[in-house]
Amino acid sequence: MKSICVYCGSNPGRDPEFVTAARAVGTRLAAAGLDIVYGGGQVGLMGEVADAALEAGGRVIGVIPEFLALKEIAHLDLTELYVVQSMHARKAKMAHLSDAFIALPGGIGTMEELFEIWTWGQLGQHRKPVGLLNVHGYYDDLVAFLDKMADQNFLAPDHRASLMVADRIDDLLEAFRGYEAPPGDIRLKTLQT
Repeated sequence: MKSICVYCGSNPGRDPEFVTAARAVGTRLAAAGLDIVYGGGQVGLMGEVADAALEAGGRVIGVIPEFLALKEIAHLDLTELYVVQSMHARKAKMAHLSDAFIALPGGIGTMEELFEIWTWGQLGQHRKPVGLLNVHGYYDDLVAFLDKMADQNFLAPDHRASLMVADRIDDLLEAFRGYEAPPGDIRLKTLQT
């Protein structure tokens, strides 16, 4: 594992623990010698992760679409900054550059990125670990809902287990080290007519 993609909010959120955790993630990943791949903004939790990692001597790679470069105020002091044409191109580039994925607190954009990359893993498009950093219980309700999906047979148990959840970045990194991807194959069923 050489690089980790971090999905998180372009806002800091209401709880100061979110900013503290974002900075801790940036510092910890830099200290571990892991490159950070993220959405390229300098605002909100995105900017906190990037700034903390840079301050700790880490490498930070941003990927931002042109139309968001001004809105999210593209971070120009990164190790590398890719400006791409679309959100689809952004997500594909981030996935290509990353060996693992972590979602910190964020809004619907963070959710969309998380669920897409997790789905890609379920469908066998990658075999990389995906995790939630459950800062101050932010994801408690989501985790309970995912468990309900599995209980109701809408989510296979091995795929539910493939989304790792931890309260501390060190615990999530440890889980990533022991990660074994589920089979991820699609079994087509023949319809009998």
